[in-house]
Amino acid sequence: MFRTVAELVELADNEQISISEVMIRQEIDIKEKTREEVLEEMENNLQIMEKAIEDGLKGVRSTTGLTGGDAVLIQKYMKKKTPLSGPVMMDAVSKAMGTNEVNAAMGIICATPTAGSAGCVPGALFAVKDQLNATREEMIRFLFTAGAFGMVVANNAFISGAAGGCQAEVGSAGAMASAAIVEMAGGTPQQSAEAFAMTLKNMLGLVCDPVAGLVEVPCVKRNALGSSQAIVSADMALAGVVSRIPCDEVIGAMYRIGRQMPSSLRETGEGGLADTPTGRLLKEKIFGMSI
Repeated sequence: MFRTVAELVELADNEQISISEVMIRQEIDIKEKTREEVLEEMENNLQIMEKAIEDGLKGVRSTTGLTGGDAVLIQKYMKKKTPLSGPVMMDAVSKAMGTNEVNAAMGIICATPTAGSAGCVPGALFAVKDQLNATREEMIRFLFTAGAFGMVVANNAFISGAAGGCQAEVGSAGAMASAAIVEMAGGTPQQSAEAFAMTLKNMLGLVCDPVAGLVEVPCVKRNALGSSQAIVSADMALAGVVSRIPCDEVIGAMYRIGRQMPSSLRETGEGGLADTPTGRLLKEKIFGMSI
């Protein structure tokens, strides 16, 4: 068992196994299931993510009309021009957005760690898998690695915007993706921890301010940028860059910042972007009609 990232990395190093393998073995122990059953469950999650991306890239719209269609726009843009930030980066962005657009349209997604932050992990995964020539098993392991880090955050801080702001949702999701990319790319468990820390550090203080109280604006685009940051942080860690503040201390800082946030900035839809003139106008339009 592990409760901190330091313990997670130590377990992997001592056993000379990957973080994903640590998580798989823990799942087997806790759930009292076979390895095959545990892997099958994660394969099901992977299939849900895959289907959500497929649906998102076909084009969906939410009932309110606030979101939808942007993932398609990005894919069309990529076919016409070479993205300034690179094809892999923009592919991750489009797939993260597509997933969250499906969520906003009441489709089926896999919460990673929540529905509002469901795009970062699959967006990053399905963008880097081709470049890394990942097998299906490696894609499943990607999710176990992400899950191991997410579990530490859930046990020591929070993963919901209502509890700790969007730093806890998109921040955690982007950081989880960072750590998993590192393992898939052949990095060490410690490098996964460094990538996780760097992503979460950049998300500290991120408020949760959904317009009209709906997980659409700015949530969909925040997932897109969370997935792109995951790739950047993974590259930084693989290059040997380290976080000067240890990963567990970053998680602790995120927890304390979340506790200090006023309730208006924690998913109440009362502050931040939700409280702009346009945000208030959109709320009036949406709840003035039948939805």
